[in-house]
Amino acid sequence: MIRHVTTLLLSAAALVLLGQGAGLPLVGTAQALHECGARHGARDVDQGTRAGGCKNLDERDVFYGDPRPDAPELAYRGPYATGVRTVEVVNPGQIDLVNYAPGEPAPLYDRPLTLEVWYPADLKPGEKQITTYDDHLGTGPGVPDRPVTPFTFPGRAARGAAPDLSGGPYPLVIVSHGYPGSRVLLSNLSENLPSKGYVVVAIDHTESTHADKVSFAGTLLNRAADIRFVLDAVADMSHFGGGFLAGMVDDERTALIGFSMGGYGALVAAGAGLTEFMIGSPFLSPGGFLARYRPGSEAYQELLDDRIKAIVAFAPCCATFNFWDPATLQGLTVPSFFIVGDQDRTAPFAGVEFLVENTVKSDRYYLKYQGAIHEVPVNPAPPISEANYAEWLHYQEPGWGNRKLNNVNQHFVTAFLGLHLGDDPGVYEPFLNLLEPVSNDSPRTGRDDPRYWKGFTEYGAIGMELRHFPAE
Repeated sequence: MIRHVTTLLLSAAALVLLGQGAGLPLVGTAQALHECGARHGARDVDQGTRAGGCKNLDERDVFYGDPRPDAPELAYRGPYATGVRTVEVVNPGQIDLVNYAPGEPAPLYDRPLTLEVWYPADLKPGEKQITTYDDHLGTGPGVPDRPVTPFTFPGRAARGAAPDLSGGPYPLVIVSHGYPGSRVLLSNLSENLPSKGYVVVAIDHTESTHADKVSFAGTLLNRAADIRFVLDAVADMSHFGGGFLAGMVDDERTALIGFSMGGYGALVAAGAGLTEFMIGSPFLSPGGFLARYRPGSEAYQELLDDRIKAIVAFAPCCATFNFWDPATLQGLTVPSFFIVGDQDRTAPFAGVEFLVENTVKSDRYYLKYQGAIHEVPVNPAPPISEANYAEWLHYQEPGWGNRKLNNVNQHFVTAFLGLHLGDDPGVYEPFLNLLEPVSNDSPRTGRDDPRYWKGFTEYGAIGMELRHFPAE
């Protein structure tokens, strides 16, 4: 039995104490949010904000992903410390759609991918779980209203720490960002899961990040292929490499987490092939190269991989644009978890409802945030984004607040992954199969009531709906 399974039987308070053993702060000792990368100057510490910049980071600071007082039980970190490293990989001989000219042979290039890898870590005495991540504001080059602007923000992980092999090999989770996005956009979740016994690998999808976004058609072509390549590459690092991932990864237990276009990629990589409309569209599929994702085709069968055991799709794009139909969605047979805000105009919400209704061969859960928009899984807006409303809105959930959403997502994703990748699914099932699916109709207090949302604080389960649809 892997260690994270038994850990999650403990109370939230016990998990916080375990987190202290892994170098995390106890509840009640945190200082103010450290505004690393802030656009403004220093403020008085007594007023609740430390100086801008990334110097003098302290473990008592509040970092993205840390639990609020109302965080549900499984949002708290588990017994492992979290380490992090950046890895560069190259997928050779890929179609270069950016430089493709209709009617000409497809040019090929060696496609570089930057990965952020979080893993259970064995900390040396005095080693701290503090790091920084680099990202950019912007939506690719050449957009004057949203110029590409680098910034840095802090994280709760030990960069370069030694791996902890004691509970390994660990299930693998691959994270795919939105369009545009970055490999650290969901660090609130990517840092959390390794503490519970997972290796998490997040991809910078080349030509689809905040800094280098160019081709939407290229994003459609490359997402699922990037995911499959990274799965193979990480498996090779674990089985045949001599680096820090040697012996760390159980790739036979792999889950995909995708946000927006990353949700599209996760669905395609897991079996939801595309419609003939998509494949034949000169705008979406120049050269017809999306034919590689035609259901039943030899190329698509070669892409699919039975090591993928489950997917989590946050606000997946773009079912309302005929990416899929009921027939193509029959190909998704692994368990799935769809998470969306009911005010999402980007995915949009109606498209996610279509996916939930028609992925009938998948055992699926559906979490709906009432009053939330598209950004339900992402980190809080970095302070530097306050200078540009479009950048701030790229992160911010105006009606909810990202920290609350981050904690609820940590809770439910922990339960879902434990249910499908862990050794003891009975531990997690009660957190997901709720007697009262509409949180506003559940008791606010009285945890002994069977309709109470398990794991939530009193008055903590407001504005949500969680339903389970077994596979046909």
